[in-house]
Amino acid sequence: MNYSVDNIHEICEEYGIIDYTINGDGSIDVDGDVRLFDKGLTKLPIKFNHVSGNFWCYRNMLTTLVGSPKSIVGNFDCGYNKLTTLLDSPKSVGGYFLCYGNNLTTLEGGPKSVGGNFYCYRNILTTLVGSPKSIVGSFYCEYNYLTTLEGAPKSVGGNFSCGDNKLESLEGCPQS
Repeated sequence: MNYSVDNIHEICEEYGIIDYTINGDGSIDVDGDVRLFDKGLTKLPIKFNHVSGNFWCYRNMLTTLVGSPKSIVGNFDCGYNKLTTLLDSPKSVGGYFLCYGNNLTTLEGGPKSVGGNFYCYRNILTTLVGSPKSIVGSFYCEYNYLTTLEGAPKSVGGNFSCGDNKLESLEGCPQS
């Protein structure tokens, strides 16, 4: 993703990204929301760094999160794509993190910090290894292929919902 300043301006205009700063590495910081949902994208059109609002890239055909912001103040929604991995996803999300309805087999590479709920239901997860250690909100991992809760967050501030899996034990369930 090497773009000239003119290319970056064109891409931002095309996708309605208004209040942004171009960084030296060609990535952009956005003051506000990024709305890339339902655009038929197979990859993100530009490299993001920090987003002060929400980042919505759900209902596309993304197979990778390359170019995702490193940090988001609001919510990050990459649901209903064709993702098999969370590599290159944001490391810090201030609000909700939503990766439901993909083809994820692991949560490795996902965010380390989530300030709201974490939604990873309707994937093909067989493990929760890679989950954030602590979730401020709720954690939803229903409709997967989990046989164990190994790797689940140690602490969940809200609900921990793991129904409709193939659980053989609750070992690994959050401590609090």
